[in-house]
Amino acid sequence: MTLQCFAALQCSIVPHHPTVRLVHPKIISPTPSSSTITRRGALSAALISTTFTLLLTLTPPSKSAIAEFSELLNSGGVKALELRLGDGEVPADGDQVAVHYYGRLAAKQGWRFDSTYDHKDENGEPIPFVFVIGSGKVISGIETAVKSMKVGGVRRVVIPPSQGYQNTSQEPVPPNFFDRQRLFTTIFNPTRLANGEGSTLGTLVFDIELVSLRHK
Repeated sequence: MTLQCFAALQCSIVPHHPTVRLVHPKIISPTPSSSTITRRGALSAALISTTFTLLLTLTPPSKSAIAEFSELLNSGGVKALELRLGDGEVPADGDQVAVHYYGRLAAKQGWRFDSTYDHKDENGEPIPFVFVIGSGKVISGIETAVKSMKVGGVRRVVIPPSQGYQNTSQEPVPPNFFDRQRLFTTIFNPTRLANGEGSTLGTLVFDIELVSLRHK
């Protein structure tokens, strides 16, 4: 069930069954007084608030949507939001994992600098990113996030600069030259770093799906 809000005075529930719509009634009055408008506005706001509360109460909790970020244990400040909880194995050091991801840069208003879904094989299928847990080749924020996921899970992680790119050889690296240049010239911009902006330049947001793992 999806709750969609298009404006402060209108909302609708879009389930997989018949659609139920709650629409703010239009009140027409030839010469409304300011006190009448105020009272009507207050009643409408109360009605909408009550409706939202009722809908949220009647909506059963879903294990696929846990709507708050939490800091991962011993992560150096990496925060995660569970978008879908997996039901498979949890990787350990030495395991080879395959993940799909969307990588975004907070300093560029959420600019997406890379996505495995754009990397296609000869059959047009997206190619996951494969790495070994504990290899040290991947930025630590991603490795930390994946180590506490279950196969099949999807997680959004906010990675602070200290757990992100420390040099231009760390993976994952955008395959497109111009995307790489834009990413690294932003993160390692000497002028902005000198101005004390280092704490924000390298903040990353990754949506990660743990597709599979293989014990080595």
